Amino acid sequence: MSAAFDLVIRGGTVATASDTFLADVGIRDGRIVQIGETLPAGAEEIDARGRFVLPGGIDSHVHLSQPSGEGIVMADDFESGTRSALFGGNTTVLPFCLQEKGQSLREALTAYHALAEGNCYTDHSFHMIISDPTASILGQELPALVADGYTSFKVFMTYEGLRLNDAEILDTLDVARRTGALVMVHCENEDAIRYLIGRHEAEGDVAPRAHATTRPIVVEREATHRALSLAEVVDVPVVIVHVSNGPAIDEIRAARARGRKVIGETCPQYLMLTADDLEGMDWEGAKFVCSPPPRDAASQEDCWRGLETGVFDLFSSDHCPFRYDDPAGKLNPKGKTSFRHIPNGIPGVETRLPILFSEGVMKGRIDLSRFVALTATNHAKVYGLERKGRIAVGMDADIAIWDPEARRTIRHADLHDGADYSPYEGIEIQGWPTTVVLGGKVMVQDGELTGAKGDGRYRARALPKV
Repeated sequence: MSAAFDLVIRGGTVATASDTFLADVGIRDGRIVQIGETLPAGAEEIDARGRFVLPGGIDSHVHLSQPSGEGIVMADDFESGTRSALFGGNTTVLPFCLQEKGQSLREALTAYHALAEGNCYTDHSFHMIISDPTASILGQELPALVADGYTSFKVFMTYEGLRLNDAEILDTLDVARRTGALVMVHCENEDAIRYLIGRHEAEGDVAPRAHATTRPIVVEREATHRALSLAEVVDVPVVIVHVSNGPAIDEIRAARARGRKVIGETCPQYLMLTADDLEGMDWEGAKFVCSPPPRDAASQEDCWRGLETGVFDLFSSDHCPFRYDDPAGKLNPKGKTSFRHIPNGIPGVETRLPILFSEGVMKGRIDLSRFVALTATNHAKVYGLERKGRIAVGMDADIAIWDPEARRTIRHADLHDGADYSPYEGIEIQGWPTTVVLGGKVMVQDGELTGAKGDGRYRARALPKV
């Protein structure tokens, strides 16, 4: 007689975005088919007593195998990046497919799919980065791709070669209005940054710390206000990504008070790092260069309050990894001469969930249900992953089992990404995902890899629900 289930996760504390309860979880054919007490035997069983049974994390803001400039190589491809994500308790990631100038979106996506195909340990879907919003792109290609399940795209207000002007942002937002897609906005005022860079260079101030002082809070706050205003003109929801400070948070609150639909996102770097980290001797500060930059202790508290009070819907890593001790990484030949040439981005896909669990749940800042919402459920809802982000009958059996008593010190030597450092080195953590299940298959068991490269699959998405 065959077992009732392929897998039973037995006796754990199950958490959803609204509730926690003791239960068994029965899985068959990759889906959750029953939740209850004393379920019949499964062909495979996991004893989760004393553990938390949570939805697999969804990191909706990661960069993998993305072009990063001449002579610069991103540290993670899909194999290493999704393996690292998996060990951090994630079962789905959403990296960005970058449209380079003059490139069609279809061409960019075809090349990006080829990089991911057969190489992933987690499920994945793609956002598009729109850098060249021509009439044919906006009028034909982009609407067709939304219909094919590419239902979100990102625009930049900074970085030469990537940034769009206000008119181009309005045109891109209008595609979202017509199709039901969702636009993510990186909010920093490039012209103000370029002015400040000129002042710094004139004074010979070119060490890594200058990255923070040329991208002060005001340039993020102004761009956030402008992005929200443009979205209000077009009358569409918008995602404000990687928010780092109180004044930008206030702009989100003010827009919501006007009745606007705004999704807010923050990241671990804005809780754990400050601009002082960029002061490191011998250009060690290059390890912490990301945009927006880390701020100060007051900004960290503002971001915590945003997580606690619901200003932020999403907690993502913005994993954008480079190697520090590598001529194609942070300290490339130009990067050794000026902060301007240090690649923007830090690794963090594997440490995102443990940091929020330890600093948030275990220290009483947020409860377990809020953790689930911020790291999985809201990502699935916002980005149209209809069968993910929840432990419920009918959902994909994507599950992370957490040991709340596990204590670890973050050391890059123990992580699984392709970078050669962690910006969170030495941070003490309580709570860690020890077993991870993807589509009913045990991928990590008691901290050991049991799944295979290629077990993760691409997922088309429905229209966002915001």
